[in-house]
Amino acid sequence: MSGQLAPIIGERIAKAVSSLGTGVLTEASLQAHIAPLFSRVRQRSEIYLSNHSLGRPLDLLADDVREALDAWYTDMDGAWDVWMKEMTTFRHNIACLIGFGRADGVVPKISAGQGLRAVLNALPQEKPRVIATRGEFDSIDFILKTYHTRGRASVQWVETQTQPNRPPEVDAGAILDAIQTGSPDVVVISHIYYATGQRLDRVEEIIELAQAKGTIVVLDAFHSAGVIPVEFERLAPDFAIGGSYKYTRGGPGAAWLAIHPKHLGNRRLRTLDTGWFAKRDTFGFERPDEPLLADGGDAWLEATPAPLPLFQARSGLQLVLALGVERLRRYSLEQLAALGQFLKAHGIASYQGGHTPEQSGAFLLIPRVDAHPACDALKLAGVNVDARLGHLRLCPDVVTTRAEMERAGTIIARVLANR
Repeated sequence: MSGQLAPIIGERIAKAVSSLGTGVLTEASLQAHIAPLFSRVRQRSEIYLSNHSLGRPLDLLADDVREALDAWYTDMDGAWDVWMKEMTTFRHNIACLIGFGRADGVVPKISAGQGLRAVLNALPQEKPRVIATRGEFDSIDFILKTYHTRGRASVQWVETQTQPNRPPEVDAGAILDAIQTGSPDVVVISHIYYATGQRLDRVEEIIELAQAKGTIVVLDAFHSAGVIPVEFERLAPDFAIGGSYKYTRGGPGAAWLAIHPKHLGNRRLRTLDTGWFAKRDTFGFERPDEPLLADGGDAWLEATPAPLPLFQARSGLQLVLALGVERLRRYSLEQLAALGQFLKAHGIASYQGGHTPEQSGAFLLIPRVDAHPACDALKLAGVNVDARLGHLRLCPDVVTTRAEMERAGTIIARVLANR
């Protein structure tokens, strides 16, 4: 389909990561060479275990954003040369992250939801039939329900399966049944589910069955990109959506839509979410009655883009690419196992969302009927976690130490015992 792309890595990150060597990641080497890249955020006194939510930023993030602003102060409208170059780099590195050899098939978006709307608003059907699961992220869920309520889509929901003392689970078999018995135009699924950390099994089978029936597949990779290899080209969904807020540490605003090459020249899929940056000649200011679209993924651009989030996303994305997703995954599983043992030593049951660690995402769950007030109490005690669906969620990152996790286990046990 396309060739392998090499990531674009800045000198400081490349030097720090090269000091680790090519073997497995160890806490000692990460503390020596990678932790110094996070000196500002690590001055906070809390133990931060919400990296599945908002990832901790590198020190370089401030310098990168300043570069974008300095270009504006110095060159005024000439700053667009710098800003557009960064957009190209962002698209290239996201393509590397998700295993896609077409950087022009990655389209920057402000949010993953914006990417979903672009797809829905490109479909030729006036009221497309959509299959989605009850496990999708709130924004995706809300968008689909809004389209359904307004008569702009007919959404069939695949219900989650309830389990004793565990969060609801998405059943791949139920998705397959819904596709087989229905006639959907679109199927929306998550690679890893946001609330439970469940890694959806039989993804390849779901995509193959849907596409065999002429159905468009949108894969939400927000909780998998940077955690597990996404393998966009091998899985071959029609579209994937994701963003930099979590595991690539880029904060809000730097999201993306990935478009399978078979749709890049498909003029039947012309999204209504468009603007002058999608024109064939953006700065030619020609205005023919028939809109002339740019080639490739540029046809899915919209109006004037927001450049600052792309600079904001630069350092975190580069770090993940330099370290390698597979190495990070192995280290994450080791950390989660250690954190689970520290909690177990205090009599606290925790688990990952799938039936095995390999079938799970990057965080642990602690079942609590009082999850939200317990979360607030833990933050006051110095352990930053979050809560979803009656569970606390905990996610160490690559520079979280075992000592921090052990101390967190002690604090969590004390706080929860007193509630």
